[in-house]
Amino acid sequence: MVIKTVVIKTTRWKFAILALLGLLLSWMVSCSPAQTPATEGAAGDAEVEFWTMQLEAKFSDYFKTLIGQFEQQNPGVKVRWVDIPWADMQSKILTAVSANTAPDVVNLNPDFAAQLAGRNAWLTLNDRVATADKEQFLPKIWQASSLENQSFGLPWYLSTSITIYNKDLLQKAGITEPPTTYAALAEAARQVKEKTGKYAFFTTAVPEDSAELLQSMVQMGVTLLDANGKAAFNSAEGKAAFQYWSDLYQQNLLPKEVLTQGHRRAIELYQAGETAMLTTGPQFLKTIETDAPAVAQVSAVAPQITGSTGKKNVAVMNLVIPRNTDQPDAALKFALFVTNNTNQLSFAKAANVLPSTTAALKDSYFTQVDAAAPAFDQARAVSAQQMPDAEILLPQIKDIKELQKVVYDNLQAAMLGEKPVEQALSDAAAAWDER
Repeated sequence: MVIKTVVIKTTRWKFAILALLGLLLSWMVSCSPAQTPATEGAAGDAEVEFWTMQLEAKFSDYFKTLIGQFEQQNPGVKVRWVDIPWADMQSKILTAVSANTAPDVVNLNPDFAAQLAGRNAWLTLNDRVATADKEQFLPKIWQASSLENQSFGLPWYLSTSITIYNKDLLQKAGITEPPTTYAALAEAARQVKEKTGKYAFFTTAVPEDSAELLQSMVQMGVTLLDANGKAAFNSAEGKAAFQYWSDLYQQNLLPKEVLTQGHRRAIELYQAGETAMLTTGPQFLKTIETDAPAVAQVSAVAPQITGSTGKKNVAVMNLVIPRNTDQPDAALKFALFVTNNTNQLSFAKAANVLPSTTAALKDSYFTQVDAAAPAFDQARAVSAQQMPDAEILLPQIKDIKELQKVVYDNLQAAMLGEKPVEQALSDAAAAWDER
């Protein structure tokens, strides 16, 4: 109990610091001038500074070729590529934006980009991107980079969860096909436990880790927030979702570590043959092949598990343009070049990700995968098939991690039997609305 209290206080302290930084950044952005003096490259060329997140090590040749093609097609514009370590990007872009030294095009994820979009850090694109350019992107994916009906970024590459399952374990449990819904998952969990003594799956309820459990609530039909940003999850659907996860935990159909460990533990348990299914990105198949070849041999893939809504989740990486760029036209032209159909397909093949444009997703690379192909190739096809229905499931708000903490803290209390489900749900809603 003492440990739990310390964790809660520490997390609240972190939120307080982040809130203070947010207010400071908001003031600095609002007070900064609209433009800075123009930056020029060699021989008077206009320079576009382009930041990516930890891509140089594996994709240096790709980006050098891409930039070379753009510069050849756009004489007078030079691109300076800077690759930032993943762990450093948020602090570096916060510092650069507040100091008015931001690059011209930045690779971010929509969650973090939305936090700064709410503080007017990015160039809005509604009136800058032609309809034809906008319509090349999947409609639901385009919305992932919007806040209050203002588009602040261009979608780039995507990833989505699939179900990786152990054929041997499911067969021993008498299950011929992996579950595709949460209702079927609950029944499969009982069968796997009864017949094998193992668990069907692992999903974390740690507030600082994966949002998978929060996303599952949306898939089950829960509306998290209303139009005014107030809690809407204290509903019949919300109660059913809280009850679902509480029942599984209390019936010993989930590993006890779901309350203390994150997604990494889900991978470890699956690789050890202790769970029958793993909800994760297709890229982890390579990890399983390396770390647990025997498990990889009996692994297959299926669509991600969903609820009554049929909704599928997706993670989006986008490109944003700082509001204070001195090269708005060149920056937008380069961002559109990086994200066009041809270049998206090329990068998707190089990086084993998914493109965010409709035409690229229709390429045979995604649509014509032989039934006898390895699981990794099957995963590519399964992932691509989910994209027309895939969407960002969580609200596009700057405080999404705080919402996750409020929900997870109270759900944990229900799972542990410290609160009835109704009280846990009500307390979570009150905590969110009163924060």
